[in-house]
Amino acid sequence: QVQLVESGGGLVQAGGSLRLSCAASGRTFSIYTMGWFRQAPGKDHEFVAAISLSGGSTRYADSVKGRFAISRDNAKNTVYLQMNSLKPEDTAVYYCAASRSVVVTTTLGLYAYWGQGTQVTVSS
Repeated sequence: QVQLVESGGGLVQAGGSLRLSCAASGRTFSIYTMGWFRQAPGKDHEFVAAISLSGGSTRYADSVKGRFAISRDNAKNTVYLQMNSLKPEDTAVYYCAASRSVVVTTTLGLYAYWGQGTQVTVSS
């Protein structure tokens, strides 16, 4: 099993920045792709960003390209999501997820492990 714990959420004004962290523990050798998803009230989970094991390959949702950056520190088993130029529509619960897929994937169903989520609220 793999355990994921997110941190770094909070309340920020529009235009501000936040950095989310996700620490992985357990059978981390089985993890390749790490990703971030979000869920706004009344909506389905939405892909945000994902990163390969080496960090050399990343993918982003169109809605966050140029504003968000995903990175990982494998020595610390931690993945980060730097969020800049935040907008009220970025308000959601953000979830860290881990996949055994070698190819960076945006498919929710390919992520086997999930964190508990961290709330991000952007005020206008």
